[in-house]
Amino acid sequence: MQPLLWILIMVILVVAEAMTYGLFTIWFVPGALAAAVLSYYKYGTITQLLVFFILSLALLVITRPLAVRYMKKGMPRTNVNSMIGRSAIVSEPVDNLAQTGKVLIGDVEWIARTAEDGMHINKGIEVQVSEVQGVHLIVEPKLRMTGEVGDAPVMG
Repeated sequence: MQPLLWILIMVILVVAEAMTYGLFTIWFVPGALAAAVLSYYKYGTITQLLVFFILSLALLVITRPLAVRYMKKGMPRTNVNSMIGRSAIVSEPVDNLAQTGKVLIGDVEWIARTAEDGMHINKGIEVQVSEVQGVHLIVEPKLRMTGEVGDAPVMG
């Protein structure tokens, strides 16, 4: 293939990336550049295609997760995911086996569960949201400085 064809492919990939902003096609640009260099030095079409695909896929697999993580760094979490790490007060005892549990964050009540089924957290105890599963906040009791949990809030 001709070097100009590889450069055209590079331009198309850059334009596609600019239109989608998905960090997918950009990883194929260095592969196309490497193939253009090989084409300039008269390497065969098979070699050019192999270098293009191997280099592009390697960059996609190795560097894309790092780039995505870097781009998301510092972005505020939105919706229910912003609840992770926040404190809440148990407004209805949390017991997975009894399928009960609600917590208050501010003036909003949320359905709550614990990570372990045998755990029970009494009303009025301060908890922390550790994760979100569907519409349920997964909570765990906040430990006090002494390392003990509230006034006998947890039984299990």
